[in-house]
Amino acid sequence: MTSRFNIDPFVLRLLAAIALASLFPAHGVGVPIFGWATNLAIALLFFLHGARLSREAVVAGMSHWRLHLSILSVTFVVFPVLGLVLGLLAAPLLTPDLYTGVVFLCCLPGTVQSAIAFTSIARGNVPAAICSASASTLLGVFLTPLLVGLILAGAGSAAGGLSLDAIGKIMLQLLVPFVLGQAARPWIGGWAVRNKRALKVVDQGSILLVVYTAFSNAVTAGLWQHTPLSALASLAGLSAILLALVMAVALGMGRIFGFSAPDRITLLFCGSKKSLSSGIPIANILFAGHAVGAIVLPIMIFHQIQLFVCALIAGRYARRPEGPASRALNPSRT
Repeated sequence: MTSRFNIDPFVLRLLAAIALASLFPAHGVGVPIFGWATNLAIALLFFLHGARLSREAVVAGMSHWRLHLSILSVTFVVFPVLGLVLGLLAAPLLTPDLYTGVVFLCCLPGTVQSAIAFTSIARGNVPAAICSASASTLLGVFLTPLLVGLILAGAGSAAGGLSLDAIGKIMLQLLVPFVLGQAARPWIGGWAVRNKRALKVVDQGSILLVVYTAFSNAVTAGLWQHTPLSALASLAGLSAILLALVMAVALGMGRIFGFSAPDRITLLFCGSKKSLSSGIPIANILFAGHAVGAIVLPIMIFHQIQLFVCALIAGRYARRPEGPASRALNPSRT
């Protein structure tokens, strides 16, 4: 049923974690325990990301610098600009925390697994997708906090500003485990690739733990009492409009720069997607002390919308006649 309606099963698990936190939030001695468990889960998540990242695949796609710059500009320039404009227009319809979440969503790096998967299905430039998606994740560790701090500080938000403490925590919990994972790849890389199905459970389990902890704190602080249904409906509409505009810009850039069809597909899927797996851990660090549960709601809603829309578009691209360029750039089909 979930496959028929293009509902990501992981989204259902996220909703279950939110429901659990809403009914049975962590309290008392459970709060510090879940806090420490969340920190360890985030570190493990990024360690495994580093262990699985193939340097050979990244090197193979690095030569197409114009395409990579285009993707990164959509992710870290076009998205924040559109998000800022749309967010300001929709601000009267959103709560302050949801508005902060929209800004945060627009500053996040792109996805890795789903961007590559949709590029492959649509017969795009898979090596370039691997390179750009991986670079986006790494750059996001630095650029996301910087962009969020600049935009929110300029807007006068109480959540704005980028402290040295937040930078240190992001480096310690995200970048250091990622680098250690890369360093350990010669010894555990093969094992990580062979057991990617089992490790997916670890990945998703880490995110679910972070979501439960974040929403527990938010529910205790009165999340659902301060978030009307009209604001959630406005957020869903804003997410759909934002995705449509970004996709239109990505397609237009691909044509203006004269990219081939496989490269335009890569630009579309890598540039228009935002990472839930990176976003929730970064939010947990960056907005410590704020209503993290409400702030990550926009990325969770956008995540499901982008999966649904990209699945439809990738399927349409997949049905087009296959040329030699697509076969050469999509190893899974040769």
